[in-house]
Formats: sequence, C-alpha cells, structure tokens
Amino acid sequence: MASQLFAVSFDAIDPPLVARFWSGLLGWQVADDAPDGVELLPADDTGFRIRFHPTREQKAAQNRMHFDLTSSSLAEQQRTVARALELGGRHIDVGQLPDEEHVVLADPEGNEFCVIEPGNNFLADCGFIGALACDGSQEVGYFWSEALGWPLVWDQDQETAIRSPHGGPKITWGGPPLDQRVGTDRLRFGLAPAAPGDQQAEVDRLLALGATRIGTGHDEAGRVAMADPDGNEFSVLTPR
Repeated sequence: MASQLFAVSFDAIDPPLVARFWSGLLGWQVADDAPDGVELLPADDTGFRIRFHPTREQKAAQNRMHFDLTSSSLAEQQRTVARALELGGRHIDVGQLPDEEHVVLADPEGNEFCVIEPGNNFLADCGFIGALACDGSQEVGYFWSEALGWPLVWDQDQETAIRSPHGGPKITWGGPPLDQRVGTDRLRFGLAPAAPGDQQAEVDRLLALGATRIGTGHDEAGRVAMADPDGNEFSVLTPR
C-alpha cells in the first residue's frame, strides 16, 4: 500500500521566521503538535503539511524543488507578489526570460518560488499551491507515482507530473538536463506509512522501487532517511 505525502519539509536557519512568511502568504495555521521545528496545517485541499526544521547549514545553491502559486487574474498575481514582499520575500533572478509572465521570488532565507500568471491551463484546476515543481528525470517521476500511488497526469518529452486522486497540487519533474547537485537538499518529502507500525515495511517497499537508504539507523525523531533514484533526499516518518 502506498505511502502518504505527509509533509514537505524545509531546513531553515530560523524556522519560526520562515514559517511566519509561509503562514502569512498561504493563510495556513501553525500546528501545536509538531515533534520538532514548526509545522503549518493546510487550509485547503493541499493534502500535506509544511514543516520547518532547524539547521546550521547555509543555503548554497538553488533548491531542486519549489512551489508554483496560482493566480486567477493579473490583479490577484500582483496582490500575491505584494503580500510576499511585505512578509519579507524578495525578487530574484534564476535565469527567467524577459517575456515570461510568472514572477520569481524567494522567501526570507532564499527559498525560491513562482507566482504563476493567470490563464495557465496546466494548473487551471489546482488550488493556490498549484504545483511542486522539481528538477528531476522521467524515471524519478515514475518512482514517485508508484511510491505515493498518484497517477501520472503528464508524461511527454521526458517531463512528468503526478497528482493525488483527491486533488491538490501536482508534483512535476522537468526532465534533463538536471542541475548539478550542491550540498544537502533543503526541501524534501516526509512520507507517512499507510498503517501504524509499518515503517520498516514501507522502507523495504521503497527500496524495491529503486530508492536507497541514507545511513542505517533512525534520527532523533525516529525518521528513516532515504533518497529517490535521482538522489533527492526524503524521510519515512514514524506514525503519529
């Protein structure tokens, strides 16, 4: 049985600072049961939480995953950008072209995200978080489709996308060429086993699908660190 995508986790030098930014931008509330760091609860059908874990490691390169936020009108896009800037975000240049209509921003610790222009057909039926856009291969899109039990909704020219049968954001992978990996992943998935007590069974299932294990034990919160076929880090959580 497939895992649940329980959380998208950020490593942060100042977790409360980054959490306040995203809470204010998304309108999500802070959970009172986070095992470590800060955790935000979705206010819509997103289906996963956002966690912020403390780290001493400074951000060294562009993240391999970012949020694409949707807009229903040009005015709404402008309001989202203005709100992000008020909360401590900033404009950044990641090589976008002058004629591109999306706006590229970063949160207070430099984590990139995009505010997508209205009329984007690919994200038309998605919520405010339209997608988690990832750097990754076609193979890794297939892996995550199997790992989460989410069907492929796009598979063309080595680009893939999956989406939960229950709706919410899409997860997309742009295909080659892949960016050079620098340092550890500051954003990663946290998976919850389908049933309590099934953490080891889920680790074994993911290994059979092509994942690898990072280390041999559990961290202080009981998580098992793993990597997908592209080397992207993720965790299998203990039941809560």
